[in-house]
Amino acid sequence: MGIIGSIALLIIALAVVTLVVFLVILLVKLMKTVREINRTIVIVTQDTDVLLKQADTLMAKTNTLLDDVNGKVATIDPLFTAVADLSESVSKLNRSGNAFVTRVKGRASNAGKAAAVVTLGRSASKWLRKKQAD
Repeated sequence: MGIIGSIALLIIALAVVTLVVFLVILLVKLMKTVREINRTIVIVTQDTDVLLKQADTLMAKTNTLLDDVNGKVATIDPLFTAVADLSESVSKLNRSGNAFVTRVKGRASNAGKAAAVVTLGRSASKWLRKKQAD
């Protein structure tokens, strides 16, 4: 081996040393990164536990509130039924009143306002007696 062989060996040795130095630096940085990841995982795990406990509490309160709302809706439901029935009765009364006014208008003569008022009074009296009889 001559000088060329020695130079080649020296170049190879330097390349191996450089590679080892870069690998050591890479491994040190990798170890730091792994430590940071482990710390982050611990923090995230703790925060997740807290969040899960709070979510569990919130769900329990939401279920209680929902039960309360359902109970109140069940209590109010008959009121809405009664209001619907009342609305229907008012509509029927309105239709009867309109029919009554229409009949009175048809029966009113040209004799004047006094005759119309008398006719209106008689018709109202008949209508009220009829409604009371029903």
